[in-house]
Amino acid sequence: MSTEQARPLGSTGFVSLLFTVLTGLYLLIGGAWLLSLGGSAYYLITGIVLLGVAWLLFRRRPGALALYALVLVGTAAWSLWESGSDFWALAPRSGVLVVFGVWLLLVSLRPVAPPRFDSGSLLAALVIWAGVLVYAAFNDPQTVDGRFAAAAGAQAANANVNAGAGDPADWPAYGRTQAGTRYSPLRQITPDNVRNLQVAWTFRTGDMKGPNDPVEITDEVTPVKIGDLLYLCSPHQKLFALDAKTGALKWKFDPGLRTDPSFQHVTCRGVSHVDLAQGAALAASTASGPAPACTRRIFLPVNDGHLYALDALTGERCADFADKGDLDLQHGMPVTNQARNMYEPTSPPVVTGKVIVVAGAVEDNYSTREPSGVIRGFDVRTGELLWAFDPGAPDPNRIPGPGEHYVWNSPNSWAPAAYDPQLDIVYLPMGVSTPDIWGGKRTPDQERHASGLLALHASTGKLAWFYQTVHHDLWDMDLPSQPTLADITGKDGKTIPVVYAPTKTGNLFVLDRRSGALVVPAPERPVPQGAAPGDRVSSTQPFSELTFRPSKLLTDADMWGATVYDQLVCRVIFHRLRYEGTFTPPSLQGTLVFPGNLGMFEWGGIAVDTDRQIAIANPMALPFVSRLVPRGPNNPVEPVPGVKGGGSEQGLQTQYGVPYGVTLNPFLSPIGLPCKQPAWGYISAIDLKTNRIVWKKRIGTVRDSSPVPLPFKMGMPMLGGPIVTAGGLAFIGATADNYLRAFDVNTGRQLWQARLPAGAQATPMTYSANGKQYVVIAAGGHGSFGTRLGDYVIAYALP
Repeated sequence: MSTEQARPLGSTGFVSLLFTVLTGLYLLIGGAWLLSLGGSAYYLITGIVLLGVAWLLFRRRPGALALYALVLVGTAAWSLWESGSDFWALAPRSGVLVVFGVWLLLVSLRPVAPPRFDSGSLLAALVIWAGVLVYAAFNDPQTVDGRFAAAAGAQAANANVNAGAGDPADWPAYGRTQAGTRYSPLRQITPDNVRNLQVAWTFRTGDMKGPNDPVEITDEVTPVKIGDLLYLCSPHQKLFALDAKTGALKWKFDPGLRTDPSFQHVTCRGVSHVDLAQGAALAASTASGPAPACTRRIFLPVNDGHLYALDALTGERCADFADKGDLDLQHGMPVTNQARNMYEPTSPPVVTGKVIVVAGAVEDNYSTREPSGVIRGFDVRTGELLWAFDPGAPDPNRIPGPGEHYVWNSPNSWAPAAYDPQLDIVYLPMGVSTPDIWGGKRTPDQERHASGLLALHASTGKLAWFYQTVHHDLWDMDLPSQPTLADITGKDGKTIPVVYAPTKTGNLFVLDRRSGALVVPAPERPVPQGAAPGDRVSSTQPFSELTFRPSKLLTDADMWGATVYDQLVCRVIFHRLRYEGTFTPPSLQGTLVFPGNLGMFEWGGIAVDTDRQIAIANPMALPFVSRLVPRGPNNPVEPVPGVKGGGSEQGLQTQYGVPYGVTLNPFLSPIGLPCKQPAWGYISAIDLKTNRIVWKKRIGTVRDSSPVPLPFKMGMPMLGGPIVTAGGLAFIGATADNYLRAFDVNTGRQLWQARLPAGAQATPMTYSANGKQYVVIAAGGHGSFGTRLGDYVIAYALP
């Protein structure tokens, strides 16, 4: 052996050799496993070559760096072939290997005794990678860069869908109107001056997570504004009336909600308002004097199954409504024990001039003996029950008599509904009859009005029509958000009154709101088969031609990780799961659910500029994994006496009464990062005249999700929705970082952002007071989403 070959490696040489050997062995063993599962051969090949590099380093041969340069060049070619110029897909494929290449280059340039390694080839390989990454940083293949023509001045408001909007300065309902458009005609704040927005006032509710609350405590409120007052509820459904100009507290109401960790939700998305003086009879009777108390009412849904009616001016309970202002929604429910935390109204009800239409959430996946998802209409003045529609009953309109009750586990409607006063139709987004992930025991009646859009005559509760978006739903693919009503121009130039129904699958169903007929085609297509024992699967499902659903199936090329190491693990996990595309049935093996249980659309819905016929949407792309769990000692078929629900929609779901429990979790790597490559969240605009996606951008950074607060814009998951204004702006919070942002509606360019003290998993709103336009967001965070909790309501305005 020569003297040079016998020379000790030294500390840097030993580190280089150790890294190369360990990485090579890891990729060799993991790559062989992946290849045996049908995955990419890259990792196995790279592992073998890296062990060759290690041998050459150990032998101190000059060819070591040239061989490593070949690894880098081969990795670049493979990465570009798999993922194109997507920076955040290329980064984990290159990161560790490129950093180690730089290390080897620096070591090789040290003035040490020969043999000197030839560094030229390695330098060339690193330059190639630098060029690839710089190009990818400015050429995102996931971005759509279209633009709308500038708005041609003020346009006439759409009278049909803006009915009930009242004063343009107000935001009188959850979606500004009960059409759910989230569109304001205000235009003081524009793309030219939005950068000047600053905090006008801040209000703190004082309502924070308590020791008896579940993980799922969330601040999802969108305030409403009528006249001089702003009304909002906090997570424990405490109601606050604020001065719209200053944010000063006018009055407060506390319903005294008592929670425990078994509550699946502690949240309030908003309240509803009605002015009874708008009725002709009352207006005439009060013409000669002041209106009686509670003429203007705020309706507050509470998570223990109650609805309160309060005087909008004073906050006092309306004595002539139900039991001194308290309507017990548990009446007629089949569950007598645990009902307090199993039926939870979380969204503001629809209010007409005569009827309050009330629905509520039923605890997901607990058992086959849970409250009904019955929808009811109550007299807006007295709280008297006027009608019922029980979606799981043979006769949905039959009201149970003495000693009877509504149907167990009827499909429920937990998200806000929409209302068309001209048609007197309320549009309810429907869920599935729980348990959600196994349906072998569901009755035909329970399936008939599940997972679709239900249209009822608001005055009578009679069925107008129903459109099912998922047949025999085994994935919890309920309609998750308020439908949006709009009048659009058809291909023949005629106006069509439509309703948009965003779905978790990414399909955006467009229906004639008079009849339920499809306006945008949604053909039935074959879907994967092979249900779990005792269950079945629908042979087809509807797929709207207006969709954000991925155009191709996921492959292991779509798997991600912070490094090549966890990316390899994600690829192995992916191949061990059952996945054949959207609607792959649940399984004992474990099923990859994509789009996931959070959906591509969630409860935030879409915003529609009804004048320009533009929709703003914020779809997500985050897979989940469901795994059926057979019954056993730790998974009994019936509830254990005294044991309540788990208070979470993730982890083990008991599904008592059916053959399987189920685990539901995001598809994450062992270090807790999403296994699917970014983006996980977008903001986008649709031309509703052509149903074309005009622009789409990533939204959100990892600043509040990573150990080091880096503002990398990967495109983050969201909970909450956008609003749009006649000023040409879209505002949105929602993302997993703590920001409120403003975007140019025409181009999708981000124009402004404000750092928030807590998560903003809520939809903003805007209004005007004393001639000044304000934008308001609740920043209270979201427990299970992992954002910082708080109690802030913040208003922004121009100086």
